[in-house]
Amino acid sequence: MRTALCKKIIEVCNLKIEKKGDNVGLSFYAFFANKNDDPALLMEAATWWIETHELDHFEKALKIKAMVEAMPEAKTEKGE
Repeated sequence: MRTALCKKIIEVCNLKIEKKGDNVGLSFYAFFANKNDDPALLMEAATWWIETHELDHFEKALKIKAMVEAMPEAKTEKGE
């Protein structure tokens, strides 16, 4: 998964946790605007969520954040 998407996921998870607490759940749609302006990026997130990790539709934000932070892509400074 590209670094920019990893960073976006972590950012959204942090915001959701801050607003609603440690027990908040979300789906991969939470990382995108209501319009489908980047279908390739949406499919990248969906593939990671559904095919790679076989996650449920809703998962705890803390779990998703931890999974993404453990990825090498989330640790690089280059962006894409």
